[in-house]
Amino acid sequence: MNNLPFAKKNYQMMVLGVIILVMGFTIMSSDKTPHGFGFLGLTLGPIVVLAGFIVGIFAILRTPEKESK
Repeated sequence: MNNLPFAKKNYQMMVLGVIILVMGFTIMSSDKTPHGFGFLGLTLGPIVVLAGFIVGIFAILRTPEKESK
């Protein structure tokens, strides 16, 4: 019997969400325009960060399937 609150797939999705978050913040910090006001800092980076949060929230809310034995 598994006493963990999440299944393996949930944890994998959480790790994926954290990786996407790190990628988004890296994209935002790599903008070469002054104060980060370019396309990467104002548009692409925040969209990627938002996608990382959405994946993380989905991983938490996803209910694991029951194992058939």
